[in-house]
Amino acid sequence: MAENNKPNEIYITRVYDAPVKTVWEAWTDPKQVAQWWGPRGFTLTTHSKDLRVGGHWTYTMHGPDGVDYPNKTRYFEVEKYSRLVYDHGGNDDRPPMFRVTVLFSEVAGKTKMEMSMALPTAEAANEARKFIKKVGGEATWDRLAEFLSPTDKFVINRSFEAPIRAMFEMWTNPEHVSQWVGPAGTSTKFISADIKPGGSLFSCITNADNSKMYAMAKYLEVTPFHRVVYTQSFCDENQKTTRHPLAPTWPETMLTTVTLTEEGPSSIRVTITWEVHGEATPTERETFNKAKGNMTQGWTGSLDKLEEVLAK
Repeated sequence: MAENNKPNEIYITRVYDAPVKTVWEAWTDPKQVAQWWGPRGFTLTTHSKDLRVGGHWTYTMHGPDGVDYPNKTRYFEVEKYSRLVYDHGGNDDRPPMFRVTVLFSEVAGKTKMEMSMALPTAEAANEARKFIKKVGGEATWDRLAEFLSPTDKFVINRSFEAPIRAMFEMWTNPEHVSQWVGPAGTSTKFISADIKPGGSLFSCITNADNSKMYAMAKYLEVTPFHRVVYTQSFCDENQKTTRHPLAPTWPETMLTTVTLTEEGPSSIRVTITWEVHGEATPTERETFNKAKGNMTQGWTGSLDKLEEVLAK
């Protein structure tokens, strides 16, 4: 794919832990695509799909508010396991919003997905970026990562305009972390902080109603400037592990993996993978999987605050 330098195009790159054939089939099999396509909370009904040059994919996206969005995609290029080119966002009553090119390539047994969305002008591209962010459109590619994963996982990505060293500091310097961690409407105070392998972070989270929760993070890996891994659980003021104060069937311990990937000289993609750690009951796993919409909202609030801190 060409360098990311065309102002009228939007670029997305992801690496999925699955072979190219598996990722391609997740994209092209209507039964599979229905399990991940669209922002969180949306469902999908495919009416017909003719995967060939000149063929059409006719489907309806069903929003969580009950609104239906009819779509009719036309394919311009179809190279099995390698390349798709199609239009997006149109139907019989409206023209497409943009032209999409998707490349699939193998990287060390994984699949690199490179996508470009071409719009008529740079202004249209900027407006599309705002719209995609507003409706949570990039969660589509997070949902694909979860669908391809053999275990219960939650994934969220966000790209930032920042040097990778500055972003790494935002995750490993307690002074910086305390300014943005936690959902919107909360504030966090660190009682003790030692962010290094084998270290821990003990925090007090104050909610909008002034109620307090305590949490403990234990760091398993801190690799400059690319990766941070830690477990997290709720606890009391004496650091004794407790259940989630608002969700008693929430898993006791979560594992968070943060990966920083350079997308350009001053552009960083942050990928957060959240998963159940250790033993968990079927009820706890069900609670986790049903809460992914809330997880998106919570992490989005944190990442919005991170964006504001970086802007300063």
